[in-house]
Amino acid sequence: MIADPRGTIDYDETGAGPTIVLVPGSCSTGAAWRPIIGHLQSGFRCVTTSLLGYGGTAERRSRNDANIAAEADIVTDVIRHTNGPVHLVGHSFGGLCALAVAMRHPDLLLSLTILEAPAAEVLRETGEDRLYGEFRAMTGAYFGAWEAGEPHAIERMIDFYGGTGTFQSWPQRVRDYAVTTTPANLLDWACAFGFALTPPIVASVTTPTLVAWGDSSHPAAKRANALLGQHIPKAAVAEIPSAAHFMIATHPKQMADLIAHHIIRSGKTTVTTRPLKSRPHLD
Repeated sequence: MIADPRGTIDYDETGAGPTIVLVPGSCSTGAAWRPIIGHLQSGFRCVTTSLLGYGGTAERRSRNDANIAAEADIVTDVIRHTNGPVHLVGHSFGGLCALAVAMRHPDLLLSLTILEAPAAEVLRETGEDRLYGEFRAMTGAYFGAWEAGEPHAIERMIDFYGGTGTFQSWPQRVRDYAVTTTPANLLDWACAFGFALTPPIVASVTTPTLVAWGDSSHPAAKRANALLGQHIPKAAVAEIPSAAHFMIATHPKQMADLIAHHIIRSGKTTVTTRPLKSRPHLD
């Protein structure tokens, strides 16, 4: 834990070598990265945390004060606690928070990896109204169901990303945690929709960046991330074969190889590791 007057922040690390800070998405904690850490081999210092309202990270936001800057602040605190700079990796909402950090504190980053961020606003800002509407229709139904007292309203959001039946396929304890943390997830979406992502703003990112998404993911999520990759200068992009949004759980070996390859490709770190035998398509 990192002690802070505004509330504690989850912090855990394992291994030695170049530092990778791994930021999970909504309804999750740093434990979500264990399968990937297990595949990263030796040679990396892997640091994990949890976003606001999850794990041991105290909530700092309210319904009237939900801003991506609050999330960027805690990730920045984690990076500074490592005595950075670091290679920053974020999945889902964690990827959006990692993007916010890159915009504010490029000096703290050696590389950036964004794994299917909910970057809905880049769709709106580039005229992709139909796909932007897909995000808004999902969250409208989800928020409405929650306000109407539907305890499992978050199932709508999970199935939007993973396909019908995804939520019900999860272990009971995972479903229970998602339901319990629904209030935090509602704030996450308020942060996401309030995060301006015009092409010039996205183009301000100077960190060597990789943007990846699953080839079986929702079309709106795929397009949003493709646009991030298009507008971040010289970003590499990757589409993960047979993967959908929850790729860090379903494809940990592929994702570990992808992350390691990007770190090596960034040229900012010397990594002692075995050659990668395979990796998803990378442009």
